[in-house]
Formats: sequence, structure tokens, C-alpha cells
Amino acid sequence: MRISVIIPVRNGGKDFRDCLAALSKSARPPDELIVVDDASTDDSARTACDFGARVITQGAVPVGPAKSRNCGAGVTRGDILVFIDADVRVHEDTLAAFEAYFERQPGISALFGSYDDNPPHRNAVSLYKNLQHHFVHQHGKRDASTFWAGAGAIRRDVFEKLGGFNGDYSQPSIEDIELGLRLKNSGCVIWLCPEIQVTHLKRWSFSSLLKSDILNRAVPWTRLILSSSQLPSNLNLDLKSRVSALCVWAALLGIGLGFRLPAAWLAALPVLAFFIALNFELYRFFHRRGGSLFVLAGIALHALYYCYSSFVFGALWVGHLISRRGRDARLIPAPVKLVEESRHDR
Repeated sequence: MRISVIIPVRNGGKDFRDCLAALSKSARPPDELIVVDDASTDDSARTACDFGARVITQGAVPVGPAKSRNCGAGVTRGDILVFIDADVRVHEDTLAAFEAYFERQPGISALFGSYDDNPPHRNAVSLYKNLQHHFVHQHGKRDASTFWAGAGAIRRDVFEKLGGFNGDYSQPSIEDIELGLRLKNSGCVIWLCPEIQVTHLKRWSFSSLLKSDILNRAVPWTRLILSSSQLPSNLNLDLKSRVSALCVWAALLGIGLGFRLPAAWLAALPVLAFFIALNFELYRFFHRRGGSLFVLAGIALHALYYCYSSFVFGALWVGHLISRRGRDARLIPAPVKLVEESRHDR
């Protein structure tokens, strides 16, 4: 079984060098390493060459990771395509674990792993973002309905049959989720393998978190859900997550009303307590990995996440309904006009 590792990169910097260095130390090295340079202005292409990668340069205008991965997949010869992000450091056994799963489970078409719980950047936002991702993937259903290209693998023939990633996503977005939806709809089996872990090297700021979560995730993901009429029920869209979002809005309503009716502040307290109880295991994990001060920041960031993600979903859903009713209304005047004309004829 031949394994081809594909890495899209744009100005990867030190994180990209660490990514390639970790791959070079894999217990099971890749049979070929393809790096697709997406209009980098740094020395990412030279760095890739230093580690023996085959480098494909896309041109002076960036096209995004979706098209870059497709471009890399198009020149590979492997049976298994392993996609790794340029800011990810694989563990020594990551590639070996991918291979073992495909050899033992011939019915699996694709699988993906998880970030580990030891990110190098320890500021509150970076720690929250990585630990939250780790926790969700560690507790998700093994039979998945999505895909993750940060550290994911797919059989080459399946990838080609489905046409690869959707190139319409020109920025890092939900191109892997969209591919997972098509995989699932075509009857393919996707496995979440939480024991296959990698280290995320990215340093997050509050502004980068909001931009990524809202513009690159929540908005396109909601549009995908509305266009496909499918609402996934695992990972961060499970029932607990939906109830958590309702709790956040109920608490905000109580706090807002409290400025007029102070008793509403008391009503918000049990709602907040229920929210914390719903997510107690996550917050206990935050405390274990980041300490007492971090758990307070983690709870606040988590509540904020539910606030803006549910707001985006609700706003786009309402807009979708209005747009659909508008389209339906435009179909009505013609037959109505015919009825009115027939009445005048009589």
C-alpha cells in the first residue's frame, strides 16, 4: 500500500518547516511527499525542496487549499492520499496508524484524526481553540458524517470518483466538510479515529478566531446545511450543542431584562448553571490542561462561540426562508392574473 502525503502551503514559515521535519521522522515515511505552493511570498517552496518534497507551484495568484490539494492529488501515485495542513506536526506513528486502519478495514473509504492536547502556544485563545477541537474529536462518533483535512486520509479511487475537494472554496474554509457530506451521501464509510493525533502549531488571536469561526466556518457551513437540507447530528452539531446555544441566548435575555427587572438576573443564574453542567466534562478538561484561570476564559470563549455561531445560523436560515418565499411568490401572479381576467370576461 503506497501512501502519498499532500500539503498545501502559503507562506508557511517556521511552522511549515516543523511540519516537514516531523514527517521526516515518521516511523512509516510517506512513499511520496507532494507540496503545493499556493503563491507563497516566502521561502516555503525552497523549504519543501530541502526536505525532498516534490513541489508544485500554482502561480502568482493564490487559489486556496481546496484546489491546491486537488492539484497535488492529481500527480500522485499512491493508493492512499493523506492530507496534512502546513501548520500541523504529525506524531511519529501518525502515518503508520493511517495505513494500519486501511489495511485492517477494507470497507473504510476515508478517516481522520484529531489535534492532540498539547499545543505549543499557551495563550488563552490558542489553548481554547486547540483543546476544544481535541475534546470534540475525542468524544465524537466513530462513524462520522464529515471529513477533516488537517490530518485526514482517503482512498485514491474514492477521491477521484467524487471529484476531490470543491474548488469553489477559495479560502481555508469547510471544503473538507463538504467533501465529507458527498462521501457520506455516496454511501462511503468515514471513520473518526481519535487515537491518530497531530499537534497544531498555529498561534490564534481573538480576531483570527472570530474571522475563522464566523466567515470561514459558520457562514459557509450554514449555507451548506441549507442547500443540502441536512443537519448533521454529531461533533459540534449534536443535541447538547444545540441546547447549549439556547441556554446562552436565554441567559443573555435574562441579563438584558435584568436592567429593567432585576429579578431576571436571578432567573439567568440557573440557566448559566445548566449550561455549565451540560459542558462540565469539557470544562473539567480545560481545568486539567490549563488551570483555574484558563477554565474561566475557556467558558467565556465557549459561550461566545455558541452565541455567534447560532446567530449566524439563525440569520442565514431566516434569509433563506424569505428568499424561498420570494421565489414562490413570483410563481403566483400569472395564474392569479388568469383568474382575474376570466372573471372580467364573465
